[in-house]
Amino acid sequence: MAAMNEPLGIGEPGERDAAPAGPGLAWLPLLTAIALTLGITIYPHVLTGADGRADHLATMLAMWAMSAGFVRGTGFVPRNRALRIALSGWACLAALVLAGIRLLG
Repeated sequence: MAAMNEPLGIGEPGERDAAPAGPGLAWLPLLTAIALTLGITIYPHVLTGADGRADHLATMLAMWAMSAGFVRGTGFVPRNRALRIALSGWACLAALVLAGIRLLG
């Protein structure tokens, strides 16, 4: 039987006190998200079509890229598989490319 002052659990004493190492900052998605935030705030007309009306699909894609960039860039990785895919660095890139194609096309 374990003594009263020994920690319960598996591993060496003090091992369970350490926080698990996370993925850390991902600078490229984070900088992309910051650039999108500043760009859209300073010049919101970039998300309009040739006729001057708001392009809702391009705006949605840009906001998705921005959200995915902030989530992945700060090092947060969701446990839910669908959210982990939708908010990944690759999703940030894909949404940014699709928004660019929509606006330029």
